Amino acid sequence: MNDELFDALVILEKEKNIKSEVLLEAIGKSLEQACRNNYNRQDLTNIIVDLDQKKKSFGIFLAKEVVEEVEDDMTQISLADAMMIDPDYQIGDVINVDINSRAFGRIAVQNAKNVILQQIREAERKSLFADYYDKENKVITGVVQRFIGRNVAINLGKVDGILNESEMIKGENYYPNQRIKVYVLHVDNTPKGPRILVSRKHPNLVRCLFEQEVAEVADGTVQIMAIAREAGSRSKMAVLSNSENVDPVGACVGQNGSRVAMVVDELNGEKIDIVNWDENPAYFIENALSPAKVVTVLVDEEDKQAKVVVPDYQLSLAIGREGQNARLTARLTGFKIDIKSETQAIESGELDEFQEEYYNDGYEEDGMQYPDEYYDDGEYSEDGVYYDDGVYEDDGVYYAEEDPGTYVDDADETE
Repeated sequence: MNDELFDALVILEKEKNIKSEVLLEAIGKSLEQACRNNYNRQDLTNIIVDLDQKKKSFGIFLAKEVVEEVEDDMTQISLADAMMIDPDYQIGDVINVDINSRAFGRIAVQNAKNVILQQIREAERKSLFADYYDKENKVITGVVQRFIGRNVAINLGKVDGILNESEMIKGENYYPNQRIKVYVLHVDNTPKGPRILVSRKHPNLVRCLFEQEVAEVADGTVQIMAIAREAGSRSKMAVLSNSENVDPVGACVGQNGSRVAMVVDELNGEKIDIVNWDENPAYFIENALSPAKVVTVLVDEEDKQAKVVVPDYQLSLAIGREGQNARLTARLTGFKIDIKSETQAIESGELDEFQEEYYNDGYEEDGMQYPDEYYDDGEYSEDGVYYDDGVYEDDGVYYAEEDPGTYVDDADETE
């Protein structure tokens, strides 16, 4: 009987993922309660349960004090009876007296069984919660089980997760036994076991899928700085490389687009724009508006607003269908963005505002502001004054590029 009990513990430990120590503790508590019920003494605190898994043995004892005259035979033993066990016992000693658990009544045994089952269920619930709590904010693969109203139960292994209608991708269909990847939103500990909420539309689903597919993202060489997503339609993701030798966009796209294609397939064709992140918000906004080309960006960092001018023929592309490209760019960058075409900016006079802003403090190239330093192709600017090609500056003195010894005054006169 003892062998069967401990063999059953080993099986339970494997099947339920419950440590044997927890199971032994549950059995010990149940035997203590069975002993109290058998003697109808709920006040007994001197019950000792000895469970030895290695020897596959267990015993139940009452710790009794050796006294001259017994007043409570459940907690005390007479000196005469104690000396029959061992003549060396004296008054005040404590003896563990064996209890025959086989003599317990049917009700006491049934109660013990119920306690054991309750303790096992509680231990299993805690084990499941611990397992899936560690998976919170991660992506795991599940199998579609059944529909619960408009929600879907997803089997995650040992427990089902709930995919609420609000967390489904619009237009995505689910069918029994379909394998899908879901993002674990939250894990609650309830009396009936862990309640797990999962999502298919959360932006971090895209992040985690790239972590699985792109080694550089997984090891931190490439960082995903921001994601904006309209699930089922389009996502924008800004990436940054921590290594000069790694192109972050190229790493995420993969050879011939193989890496991004794996993510797109998992998301059933959702388009993903991967752009370079930049600490300069003007550059970042220009990158984020891709694939549209940008003429000028004027940023108000304090109010988190940006005005953008694009070529006339690029206006619809910059805004996107139903404003999607502009909307995702605003979410990705955190700036409220106002996009105008060149013609609109000229007619409203806002283009003058752009030019004044850029040219007063530096020089401009492709609509972007730069400090008073070198300009492309040998052009230089100082205090908003521009100089022709072939002119360079050294300590405030300007020279023609062809002849370093030739002095240039305002890029016009030489001597």
